[in-house]
Amino acid sequence: MSPRSRLTLLGSAALAALLAGCGSGGHATSPLTPRTYRMGFALSAPRADFPLLLQALDQFTSRSDAAIMSNEAPWESLLAGVPPDDFVRRQQVPLAQYYRGKGLRVWVYVDPANGLNRAGESNPLVAAGRSITEPAIQQLYRDYAVALDTLVRPDVFGTVLETNLIRAAAPAPLYAAIRQVANDAATAIRAHDASVQLSASVQVETAWGKFGGGGYQGVDADFADFPFVQVLGLSSYPYFAWTSPDSLPADYYARLLAGHNLPVGVVEGGWTSESFSTVVSSPAVQERYVDRHAELLASVNAISWFQLTYSDIELHSLPAATAAGLLPFSRLGVVDTLLAAKPALAAWDAQFARPFR
Repeated sequence: MSPRSRLTLLGSAALAALLAGCGSGGHATSPLTPRTYRMGFALSAPRADFPLLLQALDQFTSRSDAAIMSNEAPWESLLAGVPPDDFVRRQQVPLAQYYRGKGLRVWVYVDPANGLNRAGESNPLVAAGRSITEPAIQQLYRDYAVALDTLVRPDVFGTVLETNLIRAAAPAPLYAAIRQVANDAATAIRAHDASVQLSASVQVETAWGKFGGGGYQGVDADFADFPFVQVLGLSSYPYFAWTSPDSLPADYYARLLAGHNLPVGVVEGGWTSESFSTVVSSPAVQERYVDRHAELLASVNAISWFQLTYSDIELHSLPAATAAGLLPFSRLGVVDTLLAAKPALAAWDAQFARPFR
């Protein structure tokens, strides 16, 4: 379900250049009803073009008070022997510094699984003939997670994403290995950092039984399998399962938290602005979703609203296989592939104009 590993492929070459030009953020207060959640995006752009990436970065940080760094582990570099500390200093620290220079809070999520295929392993591991089930690979993941937390110092650190979807889709031994490495990484981070809030995310439509059938599933198994969670992350792409934003139940998020008292935040998601396959949508429907989503976030006093993609994606600029995998996610942006505003941008800006409480 998650496009994070492809959407951020532009970032690695750019991060070292982002230290320059950092300024302080700040937004005027508003008489509107306060919001409990910080808002933001991940580093992304319509295509692999450095000036366009910087333009998108400048645009979305001006309408954010937080940013999320959500990626698969950099397996190619780690398997090649690049020390995790070196990789983080070169590729991740400059971006975190840029965000903080803009006055943004920083959240970090690392994915030990395959971001676009929850039934399988990360493609670079498969290509190298390796597996997350190996103790040596799990050690690499723990070392990278500790380096990322130690050097970036995020407010929230997630060690695994969409746990219920992985459990539903992946072979049992693979899920067991991912559960193990996520828990071990959380333990290793906590040994070095007493203040960071630890997290894992669940896939909301899966919890509602929309992908596996059988009715509402909940996330109690995820709380049991990942007991370190202090902030529950939500991944939600409801257009796959619901006909319109107004058809979403009032307890769409609240039901998942029944019996659990902890902060919750959306760490990825959105609503497509174009129809594809059996999904029917439009820019006006996407705009309505932004307003409806704000209502759902308010119902659980959410602490974050992250949409990974600020812009739409130019699929024709990508390899065919990648483009096919990203098609369902390619029109989630609040701006189009030219960075021109879609109707959803005005709705986002209206929510962002509300003072943060």
